[in-house]
Amino acid sequence: MKILVINGPNINFLGIREKSVYGNEDYDYLLNMIATKAEESGNEIEVFQSNHEGAIIDRIQDSYFDGTEGIVINPGAYTHYSYAIRDALASITVPKVEIHISDITKREDFRKISVTAPVCDRQIYGKGLKGYIEAIDFVLDKKK
Repeated sequence: MKILVINGPNINFLGIREKSVYGNEDYDYLLNMIATKAEESGNEIEVFQSNHEGAIIDRIQDSYFDGTEGIVINPGAYTHYSYAIRDALASITVPKVEIHISDITKREDFRKISVTAPVCDRQIYGKGLKGYIEAIDFVLDKKK
C-alpha cells in the first residue's frame, strides 16, 4: 500500500520550536519513526513537508494520479483557515487522517477549529509523534 504523509508549516522545526508543546524529538526522529513503520509493515510511505500552502495543495492533487491509497496530514496552522487545502483533500477519495502532535482542544481558541477535519475520515490529536503511527495504522486498517 502507498501512503502519503503530509506535514505543513513549521513541522520541520520539531525539536526547535515550543518544546513544551511539541516535545524534544526533532524532525529527523519523526522521519525515522515513519520509515521504520514502513519497513515493518511492508508498505510504501512517502513523507512530504512544505511551509507553503500551494505546494501542499499540489502534492495532494498529485496523489490522485500517483497511486496513493491513503493520506495522513498535519496541516499545521493551515488546519484552522485553509479552505484551499480542505477542498483539495475533499477531492481525493482515499482514506485520510488529520493528525496533530499537541492537544488542539486544550490550546488557544483558534486551534480548536479545523476546516480540514470534516473532509477526513478521522482526526487524531494530543498523542505526540506516536499519533502519526496511529494514523498510519488507521489508514492501513481502512484499506483491508
